[in-house]
Amino acid sequence: MIDAYEDPGTPDGRGGARYLWWLVLRQPGRCAAGAVLGSVWMVLLAATPYLMSRAVDDGLEPGDMGALAGWTGALFVVNGLNSWLSIMRHRTMTRVRMDANFRTVKVVLGQTVRLGASLTRRTGAGEVVTIGVGDVQVIATSLTAVGPGVGAVVAYVVVAALLLSVSPLLAVVVLLGVPVIAVVVGPLAGRLQGRETEYRERQGVLTARIGDLAGGLRVLSGLGGKGLVADAFRRDSGRLREQGYRVGAVTSWMQALGAGLPALFLAGVTWIAARLAAQGRISVGELVSVYGYVAVLVWPVMFLIECGYHLSRGVVAARRVTALLRLEPPADAATADAPAEPSVLYDPESGVRVPPGGLTALAAARPADALAVVDRLGRYAPSAVTWGGTRLDEIALARVRERILVAEHEADLFAGPLREVVAGRGDPSDEEVLRALHAAAADDIVRGLPDGLDSAVSAQGRSLSGGQRQRVRLARALLADPEVLLAVEPTSALDAHTEARAADRLRAARRGRTTVLATSSPLVLDRVDQVHFLVDGKVVASGRHRELLDTEPGYRALVARDPDETAVEEVVR
Repeated sequence: MIDAYEDPGTPDGRGGARYLWWLVLRQPGRCAAGAVLGSVWMVLLAATPYLMSRAVDDGLEPGDMGALAGWTGALFVVNGLNSWLSIMRHRTMTRVRMDANFRTVKVVLGQTVRLGASLTRRTGAGEVVTIGVGDVQVIATSLTAVGPGVGAVVAYVVVAALLLSVSPLLAVVVLLGVPVIAVVVGPLAGRLQGRETEYRERQGVLTARIGDLAGGLRVLSGLGGKGLVADAFRRDSGRLREQGYRVGAVTSWMQALGAGLPALFLAGVTWIAARLAAQGRISVGELVSVYGYVAVLVWPVMFLIECGYHLSRGVVAARRVTALLRLEPPADAATADAPAEPSVLYDPESGVRVPPGGLTALAAARPADALAVVDRLGRYAPSAVTWGGTRLDEIALARVRERILVAEHEADLFAGPLREVVAGRGDPSDEEVLRALHAAAADDIVRGLPDGLDSAVSAQGRSLSGGQRQRVRLARALLADPEVLLAVEPTSALDAHTEARAADRLRAARRGRTTVLATSSPLVLDRVDQVHFLVDGKVVASGRHRELLDTEPGYRALVARDPDETAVEEVVR
């Protein structure tokens, strides 16, 4: 199977069926082995009734015990061999499915990383979650067709040939029977694709809404909108349930036909064979073999219907994957070089000027205004920002990302040991990690965990408190040590004592490096070199914290966090 560090290859994103075929071509040897093992296994199933018929005609009917014992022994050997083949077939197909599963996961993860910050603007989070939770498994299961599916076709042809040696009439019935079944089931497979596609689309929308609710439940409760959103979610989930019933109805018909049609087929062929035996046109042993052949044929027919069902669902799931793979990050035609030395960042839209090597803060009457400035300074939003006199969007994006880091307060934390969570994609020493944690006032986190830096942290840091998660994010940003660090509310979840300590250590750790903090905390603002006070996204005053307290009523009301103050509201109006 694919190794964790192996290149998954370049997927064929031209369509769902082409993507499934690409997965097969990525493991041709294993898929071929599954097809061979599945074919031999099903053909040997058909050998059982043949050996039984020989035992009846050559041994049991004439009373030849030697021939009976010989054919019985052959039957025992064939069934023992087939049992081993069945185990090997199952193992091989399990590896085929797991390879397809892991390869698709790597392809999807690689594409999401490639899209980077543009992902959320190109597709919903629910779409990616639905692919990871459901579609990947459906795609892997659909590859069953390369093993038992191929074996079913081979066994069908072999059984038809064996029946031809017994009775041409029976062979014709068998050869025509399976196409008739395909004609009956085929329209259902097409209908299932349509139902499944609509269901998956609704599921993606609802999954995204669940994420939004989970992230904003506290805000919704404060605004009194929780009941309204809950009603909307209830309606959407009800529509999804109804669509699920429609998918289930088509699925149940396919499964019912998959079990019922082969049984009717068996009954019809057996009735014809019994009539031929009664007329003396075939022997009793041949009647037994015909029954056995058709009974065995039930397996290939069931597998063919089941493979059609899985392939229909697999194509729908693969279309969603290929739709994600066809997304392209915004083209970067910028070729200008970044400034050779630390330089001024300037945002003409807001008037924010960030001198190099200093600690600058953005205090906004509306936090979203400061966040918008950070997005522009970090080149995550279109703007006319300049860096050293050169427009930021004219500088190659790779150079910008190498030297400017935006540290969001809700940045993802991946599961793993604390050491790896803080280290990010680098490979720092334990001393460097501990130094970054100290700079973020996170020493107590290491001391409080049972295994120190080796302690496991769950996805999104759920095993940590809100303040601990925030300090771990800050430590990760400080360890990266970018030339320009743009941090959004890095201490908002900390108590006053810890926040003051973190602000002092942050200032010391970033001495001589350009740092911008979006914050309204007076403990942090009192420790920065310059504060820009923004109203309606524009700088209305700049200076040291204490100077602005004396001269700007709106700023004083903002940082004092006094509900009785109305100055901020008056300035905003």
